Amino acid sequence: MEQNSRGIWGSRLGFILAAAGSAIGLGNIWRYPYVTGQNGGAAFVLLYVGCVLLVGLPVLIAELSLGRKTTLNPVGAFKAIVPKSLWPGVGYLGVLTGVGILSFYLVIAGWTLGYLVRTIIPSSESFDQFVANPYEEIGYFLAFLGLTMYVVLGGVEKGIERWSKFLMPALFVLVLLLIGYNFTLEGASKGIEFYLKPDFSKIQGSTVLAALGQAFFSLSLGMGTMITYGSYISKKENIPVSAVAVALSDTTIAFLAGLMIFPALFSVGVEPTSGPALVFNVLPRVFETMPGGTIVGVAFFLLLIIAALTSTVSLLEVPVAFLVDEKKWSRKKAVWVIALMTILAGMPSALSQGTVAWFTNVEFLGQQGFLSIMNRLFSDISLPVGGLFICLFVGWVWGTKNALEEIRIGADEQTIRLMGFWQFLVKYVCPVVIAAVLLNIFGVF
Repeated sequence: MEQNSRGIWGSRLGFILAAAGSAIGLGNIWRYPYVTGQNGGAAFVLLYVGCVLLVGLPVLIAELSLGRKTTLNPVGAFKAIVPKSLWPGVGYLGVLTGVGILSFYLVIAGWTLGYLVRTIIPSSESFDQFVANPYEEIGYFLAFLGLTMYVVLGGVEKGIERWSKFLMPALFVLVLLLIGYNFTLEGASKGIEFYLKPDFSKIQGSTVLAALGQAFFSLSLGMGTMITYGSYISKKENIPVSAVAVALSDTTIAFLAGLMIFPALFSVGVEPTSGPALVFNVLPRVFETMPGGTIVGVAFFLLLIIAALTSTVSLLEVPVAFLVDEKKWSRKKAVWVIALMTILAGMPSALSQGTVAWFTNVEFLGQQGFLSIMNRLFSDISLPVGGLFICLFVGWVWGTKNALEEIRIGADEQTIRLMGFWQFLVKYVCPVVIAAVLLNIFGVF
């Protein structure tokens, strides 16, 4: 199949920025700091980086090589290699997971829009009151979906790549400016010490597994996003080098997010273990105490919107690519149909923050509230299951020898020599480690 018939990245930089944009999202700037805070700071950071290198990067290379080899979406990729088998089911799981995550991720992304507005036009409403207001919740949810559709309708080169080339550098600059500002705050040094001086006595089994989970989820692995993005890579590109650039960008932004947030928290005496509401509950209070806090607040929530948008774009692209490839739909029709499905799936999450009692109080998988259940089901369970199957498929069914043939195209000799270690990781290390994460989620450890 000719790659250009469905879209192709115009440049290596365009692909790297788009893939990094997919990986860099609320997971890095919203989730990573509170998980780091809950798991003891600096020691967790070292474990997280180790997990990215040993598990995240090998799985990323596997997904990209499978995508480029087949030039297809996740379902088509498995079908192309083992047509009459159950393996395409892994692709269907990925497409379903993409829509599932998009449905609740858009709700949280909507909060970032809401808080940008609240920073410009101050409000006395608490975070709990804000999320329980159905008009605001649904309005911001739909507004963020509209932004996402606008980018994806533009296609691969004119939509995703063009916007990523602008959004990702803007995000990086904003993070650096906020770090520079927060370092000047009184008491910031305590935050820097908490974040950069490891206390290895804080490491437990749960810390290792939290680090692995964060590495896995932040790289957009296990749902076919990187298979889809890989399918748009030209044969001239060096897949391992591009994968390292994506993983490095993702990890750097997460690391910088910690440098941005911990000094600010310690400067106003807030505990780093505040949990998921950290960004929305605590940081506006931090901004209020700063000279020029409104400007800092606007910059921060603008940054969160950029991070969220690059991720929602990639989440929408997976099911859209599936419908364009497999059903021969036009991109426009595919975007609108998936958007309507996302609205239906996302409404219960939007109304589960105190608006509708049943959606707010429903309990399942050890979680309370529809949004938390969706997060547990798709982020914590479905992604690692997808990742585990992708490792088993590339390692044992398609085979690492066949994958290596694809990786060799566009790669230099030095890169190819390192790929023997990659084969070992994908076949043996990654499946065992991901299985351990899943067993931990189900309470085995």
